[in-house]
Amino acid sequence: MRAVIAMLLALTFAVALGASGCGEKSESAPTGVKLHRFDVELDWFPNADHVALYDAIAKGYFRDVGLDVKPHVPSDPAAPIKQAASGRVDVAISYEPEVFLARQQGLPVVAVAAVVQRPLTSLIAIGSKKVRSPRDLKGKRVGTAGIPYQSAYLKTILRRAGVPAGSVKETNVGANLLPAMLSGKVDATLGAFWNVEAIELRQRKKQPTVIPVDRLGVPDYDELVVVASERAIREKRDDLRLFISALARGADLSRQDPRGAIEALLRANPDLDPKLTRASVRATIPALFPRQSGRPWGYLDPAQWRSYGQWMLDERLLDRAPEAAAALSNDLLPGQGL
Repeated sequence: MRAVIAMLLALTFAVALGASGCGEKSESAPTGVKLHRFDVELDWFPNADHVALYDAIAKGYFRDVGLDVKPHVPSDPAAPIKQAASGRVDVAISYEPEVFLARQQGLPVVAVAAVVQRPLTSLIAIGSKKVRSPRDLKGKRVGTAGIPYQSAYLKTILRRAGVPAGSVKETNVGANLLPAMLSGKVDATLGAFWNVEAIELRQRKKQPTVIPVDRLGVPDYDELVVVASERAIREKRDDLRLFISALARGADLSRQDPRGAIEALLRANPDLDPKLTRASVRATIPALFPRQSGRPWGYLDPAQWRSYGQWMLDERLLDRAPEAAAALSNDLLPGQGL
């Protein structure tokens, strides 16, 4: 019966999406269907990357398909994928490299949708050091968040630019990427996002140099993905499909009505800086969708994942060749596998 209800709700969603225009609410869940609590662990505090989620919550799209979605803010950015693996939450928002790393550690997790479908991590520099390209990093200090694959990004970037790795000092500044740069502790950072920190720097009139890592030799990847456990995919398949469908509709509405999406995010998270959030959301929205037309929202490109996984192996971030096909699934995306 649950599967039948899910099928009906998914079909209702598909019809509503085609007729939604600028975001009218879809048909409500069938009378008598009890809402299922659905827990989502975010990758970090709420920000523009999560605009589709909060827009879908505000418009009632999850409730329309029978889900009572509850976002949670993690105390540790490394925790969400573990929470999903253990079943403490239904899904987590995490990062493509974290999926590969988790699977190598034996965690049975799978990426089931791309939320931000291109790299946000960037080389960012300000100040009088005149770092305008990777070649200018020779003799400079670069701050990272202490994440191993960020160090690997730096090595890849320097190698491509012909800069000796020993001539650049990497400094672990944790989450203090902007303060470290603003105080002059480092000359550049690698780990901040072009859609958040770079915009904040521009609003402070700092005129930053901002270069996304995929323009510097790092393979393309999905910055943020929805992650579920293999067990959840087996046992909660219907709820997962409905969640992803409603989230896709939230992304579509955000693109149609950015102003409404911004206000939904700010209402749900009043501590956010309104000026920064408005600019950040508008910059982020295009990155919520596939670069190539004809692909559904959330599409995970197997070829891209194979390429990135091979890069991780080459950089010794992984100790054995990853099985990219097992690390992702497009079966739960809208219109797939019905």
